[in-house]
Parts: sequence; structure tokens; C-alpha cells
Amino acid sequence: MTDFYDSAEVRHTAEREQSLLLALPHALRHAVQHSPAIARQLQGVDPLSVHTRQSLATLPVVRKSELLAAQTDLRTSSSSAHDVRERVFGGFAASSWGHDVLRVFASPGPLYEPEGRTTDYWRFARAMFAAGFRAGDLVHNCFSYHFTPAGSMFETAAHALGCTVFPAGVGQTEQQVQAMRDLQPVGYVGTPSFLKIILEKADELGCVLPSLKRALVSGEAFPASLRDWFMSRGIDGYQAYGTADLGMIAYETAARDGLVLSEDILLEIVRPGTGDVVPDGEVGEVVVTTLNPTYPLVRFGTGDLSAILPGHSPCGRTNTRIRGWLGRADQTTKVRGMFVHPGQINEVVKRYPEILKARLVISGTTGADQMTLQIETETQAEGLVDKVEQTVRDVTKLRAQVLYVEAGTLANDGKVIDDVRKFD
Repeated sequence: MTDFYDSAEVRHTAEREQSLLLALPHALRHAVQHSPAIARQLQGVDPLSVHTRQSLATLPVVRKSELLAAQTDLRTSSSSAHDVRERVFGGFAASSWGHDVLRVFASPGPLYEPEGRTTDYWRFARAMFAAGFRAGDLVHNCFSYHFTPAGSMFETAAHALGCTVFPAGVGQTEQQVQAMRDLQPVGYVGTPSFLKIILEKADELGCVLPSLKRALVSGEAFPASLRDWFMSRGIDGYQAYGTADLGMIAYETAARDGLVLSEDILLEIVRPGTGDVVPDGEVGEVVVTTLNPTYPLVRFGTGDLSAILPGHSPCGRTNTRIRGWLGRADQTTKVRGMFVHPGQINEVVKRYPEILKARLVISGTTGADQMTLQIETETQAEGLVDKVEQTVRDVTKLRAQVLYVEAGTLANDGKVIDDVRKFD
């Protein structure tokens, strides 16, 4: 199967779903037994009863802010001083030093993440293969090797494919150009902006880099204009989407039509601020459940917005596709000294089945904030506006005007709160 990393990429959708859902309850049981935080998250739940998408959707979502808070709190707790799983990883890891953990990394926060000993632990080899990397290639790796896991993510993936890696890291653009000229790598991995900087530095130095033919980029947006700029220089660039907590989530293929999901995760798109799964096609927050025995994360809210695309990729891969990164889901803001959260707006909406969709628009200027809750309904029921306005006051402790808008007016962009204030 030269066009695909393995046969799993082209299996029937029902076969993939059955495989994931058969593995899910056993993965959850392992997580509950070995990960103290997951045991707390799933308290009162029989892991073996969670074997459908519907039952998974009933479990609480854990977001990155909660993960950081758990790590921070338990680091200073004397009761967890001797349990690395609690003291370092907030109870979310299922392993400790010297067992299944090969390395530990630190992302801003600091938020600590373990790397297990399995081959291609972060699962980016599949993305590299789709981007054209093959055994025998030399890969110029410009992801950071310092503190954060990105460098290791792509090095271990390249090694799994049989590639050789030059650990370039970031910075030192002249040395980057020199190394590329001397070593003649066929591929680059790193952020797209840094590759552009390297190529511009090569132009400045009058250095041609003809060996560079492909790139897999991540860590930031990869606009079509930059992709085309690379292609004009003979470099075929693709993007991958992942996080330091979860590893790879989705990747681009030659079809250039959305990002195909990793084969071994369960992904949901939920309404921001909630755990409620939205219909396919609607923009919402990316929530992922992994089957990783070293660092099991259950319904982990990434804080990123995306949407599920219909159908299969024209490249032949049969897994679900998402539109890619569409922004951040955390729309919490402060109005008149009070925080307003997306979850509060969703709590208001849930009390009124007549409301099809809603968005809180915050406008005005400094010291003169105005809140307007725009709602879509099929009919304008008598007294509904007054009731909703009262509920907004009860939930947020703030006043808002409720305004009917025509059904279909509110954009499908995942926004629950739209802050359009102009600050002096």
C-alpha cells in the first residue's frame, strides 16, 4: 500500500468505529485504575459501560486550564509528594519515572507532559508519510528541542519511518542555511513561518537549496498564500494539527481537503463552554479522548475550534475529516467587572427549547458596556424575551437586551460570545 501508511487508513468506517468503541471501555478501565485524576473524573461511572458515542458524551469534559490547575495544586501538596503521577502530572498520568516514561517535557504554564517508550509515541509518522516523507530521507527538524515536546514529536515520527534527522531546533538562521546547503535534506519539519525565514535568509546569502522538496508544518496557521509561496520554490508543504497533551490529532493529505483524523483517537465537536456535541458541520470546540495507556486523557477540551466535514477524503482515506484550526473556543470576557463565560450563555439557552441558536454580543466603549443576546427561533413567542432577559440576569448577574434575529442569521463560526467593544 504505497499510497498509505497502513491499511487502517482505508478500512471501512464502520470497522474503524467498532474497533475504537471496543477498545474504549478497556482503556477507560485502565485509566481509572492507574490515573488518579481520571478516577476522580469518572467517579461513579462504570468504565465498561462506556462503549458508545452517546455514553462517552455523558462524561465530563476536562479542559487545559483544569489540567494546569490540577498540576499546580498537587505540586505543592505534601500528600502527593511521593507520587509522581500526582505531584508532576496532576494525577492524569498513568505511569511514573523509570517505567513507561522515556522523557518529560514542559509547556508554558508550566504544564508537564510525559513521553512514553512506544515507537512513534506522539503518532506523527502517519502525517509525515502523507506529506511524502519516506525511509532514507534526511529530515531537517526545526521544532524546538528545548523544554517542549515538539522536536521529539517529529524526530520520533521520522525515525519510525526510517528517516535520518538533523536536530536543527530554532534560531540561528545563517547556520540553518549552511546546514541545509551542506547536508542537502529532502524535507523540513517545523513552523511554516520559520521555513519562510530560512528561505529568505538563503536568498539574502545567495544560497540555493535545491534538495528541499517537502515540508510538514505545524504549531501555527498555514495559509494557502504561504503554501503557494513554498510551492513556487519547489517545496510541497502540508500541515498537521496536534497538541503537547494529545500528540497528533489530524493531518493534511494530497487531496488538500480538510484534515484527516488520527486513527486512534475519538474526536467530538462540542458547543464551547459545554460538553454538548454539536451536529456535524457546526463549528465548536475540539474534544479528544485518547487510548494512550501512559497519559490517558478522557474528553479533553483542546480550546480549539473546528468542524467535521462530510464524506471521505478524495485521497482515499476513510477516516473523519475536520476543517482545521478555526480559532479559539475560550471566549470568556469581563463585563462591568464580572466574568461572562460561554457556559453561562448555554445554560440560559438550555432553559428555552424554542431557542435554536444564540450569541451574546458585547458592544459599547470603556465604562459603557452593552450586552445583547441575539436569539434565533422558529416563532416569536409572546413573553419569551422578558423571560430570557430575566434568566440572563439570574445566571450572569448582568443585564442584557434580548433580540430576535432571523433564523440562519448567526454565523457558523463557533462563537457564543462576540466581544466587539472599542477600548480607548
